[in-house]
Amino acid sequence: MLMESGKAALMVIDVQSKLLPAIEDSEQLHARIQWLISACHTLETPILFTEQYPRGLGHTLPTLTQLVEHPEIVEKMHFSVVAVNCLPAHWQDYSQVIICGMETHVCVLQTVLELIQAGKNVFVVADAVGSRTEQNRQLGLERMRDAGAQIVSREMVVFELLRQADNQHFRAISKEFLRGEQP
Repeated sequence: MLMESGKAALMVIDVQSKLLPAIEDSEQLHARIQWLISACHTLETPILFTEQYPRGLGHTLPTLTQLVEHPEIVEKMHFSVVAVNCLPAHWQDYSQVIICGMETHVCVLQTVLELIQAGKNVFVVADAVGSRTEQNRQLGLERMRDAGAQIVSREMVVFELLRQADNQHFRAISKEFLRGEQP
């Protein structure tokens, strides 16, 4: 199954100011998530930001939300975005959900498991998720794969959403995101 423009949306889970510094390789993770958000925004893919208990963990990093003209942000107390209807109703329109964020083994995992249970096709971007330890990140990825999530890379997301070289966005994506060194 390929990701398809029009069916897919990007969910950025809990990349918050007080949580990011505790995440392993946080600067690289932040740069990779910025890259993914920018590329998805260029491809006109809907983007949702989530915040776990923002009063305690701070808000989504402005360096991420400013990449989107009118960022849609939902606050939550449950670890899963799906729990107690945190997910906006119009997100039911997307059969495919692309996931990045943190922590891989907690909020990302629980959200992915409940999205799968709700019948969504879920794509977890392995190079754009993080945890406080690499072991927890790996265990989270393995469990999500075992549950039916597709584990993908940022480039896989971009090329599948583009689908072909004559896509109207290919030149911009190639120039801005695919040439030279990536984070």
